[in-house]
Amino acid sequence: MEEKPTLVFREGDFNDLPQLKVLGMMAYEQFATVLDEVHWNKLKEFLQDEKSWIDLLNKAKVFVCEDKVIIGMAYLMPSGNPTTIFDKDWAQVRMVGVHPDYRGKGIAKKLTKECIGHAMQAGEKTLALHTSEFMDAARHIYEGLGFQQIKELEPRYAKRYWLYHLNLSAV
Repeated sequence: MEEKPTLVFREGDFNDLPQLKVLGMMAYEQFATVLDEVHWNKLKEFLQDEKSWIDLLNKAKVFVCEDKVIIGMAYLMPSGNPTTIFDKDWAQVRMVGVHPDYRGKGIAKKLTKECIGHAMQAGEKTLALHTSEFMDAARHIYEGLGFQQIKELEPRYAKRYWLYHLNLSAV
């Protein structure tokens, strides 16, 4: 009889950096065939850059799912970290990713819910994220959790992207 995996959800930390970096490549590698070579190489460069992951860990909380190794992640960036996309008053969900062998098991949804819950506990008012036309599963999860599409963004990686937000006082 095959042993059923025991998934553990927890807050991650800098000790997880090597596994997070590997998972980032594994989770996003599916887009190598969706993006053209130039844009895939740009995304891959970001995913392989240790400084990108360190910067993210310095600013955001990471929630992980483990089955002996980390197989899922989602970052919660607190408000006060504005970008060209995100308002300074918004917390952000970033870099949600799940190992290909574990997709479709509700892991990304549970990790996103962890971000929502923590943002609410921290007193955040709005939680925002962006996602793309080639991330159908992600859009379905976010919309199912109550995120509303508020506008189309300038194309990224030569693809359509949308900005979503969730009013946390309405959750």
